[in-house]
Amino acid sequence: MTDPEPTARPRLGDRGLFPGLAPFAYLNHAAVSPPSLLVSRAVEAWLRDQAAEGALAVGKTLALRSRLRERIARLIGARDEDVALVTGATHGLQMIALSLPWRRGERVILFQGEFPANVTPWQRAAELFGLEVSFVPLEPFQRSAEEGLFALEAELRRGARLAAVSAVQFRSGLAMPLAAMAELCHRHGAELCVDAIQALGAVPLDAVALGVDYLASGGQKWLMGAEGAGFVYVRPDRVTSLKTPLAGWLSHEDAVSFLTEGPGRLRYDRPIRRDVRMFEGGASSALSQAALDAAIGIVLELGVAEIHAHVNRYLDALEPLLLDRGFASLRAPEPERRSGILSAVPPPGRDPRALRDGLARRGVVVAIPDGLLRFSPHWPNDAGREIRGVAAAVDATLRGE
Repeated sequence: MTDPEPTARPRLGDRGLFPGLAPFAYLNHAAVSPPSLLVSRAVEAWLRDQAAEGALAVGKTLALRSRLRERIARLIGARDEDVALVTGATHGLQMIALSLPWRRGERVILFQGEFPANVTPWQRAAELFGLEVSFVPLEPFQRSAEEGLFALEAELRRGARLAAVSAVQFRSGLAMPLAAMAELCHRHGAELCVDAIQALGAVPLDAVALGVDYLASGGQKWLMGAEGAGFVYVRPDRVTSLKTPLAGWLSHEDAVSFLTEGPGRLRYDRPIRRDVRMFEGGASSALSQAALDAAIGIVLELGVAEIHAHVNRYLDALEPLLLDRGFASLRAPEPERRSGILSAVPPPGRDPRALRDGLARRGVVVAIPDGLLRFSPHWPNDAGREIRGVAAAVDATLRGE
């Protein structure tokens, strides 16, 4: 595949790669990120190759997918052979939930207040396999990591097969204590599955060092790719116990030789792969994968730790302005429990929908998950250029102008 021309490089606080982005302050990366010029060019390059070569370009697509797995592995501190490409976080969580060797009556621990993508697949598995689902409230974690871990361990002591949690909570932006949660789960004979979509790209996350057993993510939020591409990571010593109920022709060992090595190779008895790529059953969106490959390349170039520090400098400037105007911040006071999200409770009597719409009319894009006002800047946002304008937009919206 032809790489996009390097006419501009990403820089923290520089919107030069987003020439068409209309809002003055786009603060909704926790929902969907706009693609950068480099991402758009990568997609256009893939389309040009397909238009020019048709099936002859399949080798370039396979090379793209191989590079994407390698970049994902670098991002999460894993090996590329432990990564499978899927269509998004929900798809990845579904595959894990339905492929585990459940026994009737086993318990799954979920968290009250999670995004439904990390609840519904486990509820469905419970219905299909006769499992018990228990919920741990998130409020203790909001107060302190210690109090939250105490609540989790109380549930683990009752016996559990697995706990499923988001690395970062979509409402509050709280970064969960994954290493301690994994250690607790393992101590009590359970495993930990992580939805990482609100973390990766803005919060450093080493899945291996943290002891995570399973991890899934999509690419359209903090990774700044596009919908339709994501991935699953499975710890190597967990993968052999998985049995996917959804297999396709690429799920087999030696799946493609009948297309490339002449007659006599077409068979239907080849075993299903015993690695995580059993989940890659058939055709997938190479367009979305091209976008994600380019986007992760930018994140790796800038550095996740540097992005996290940059975003939190922005939020450090924004938070006191909101507090002065009667908002209540849910942002954790400890830096290690912060993500790229600042969520705020609106002043008494203020309709979050009216606040969101008023800010949008003034060029400031935010979200209102569950009635909170959520601000989620990313590496292109510049506090020096934007904060004064955001404060003015908040003031005008509150006055009803």
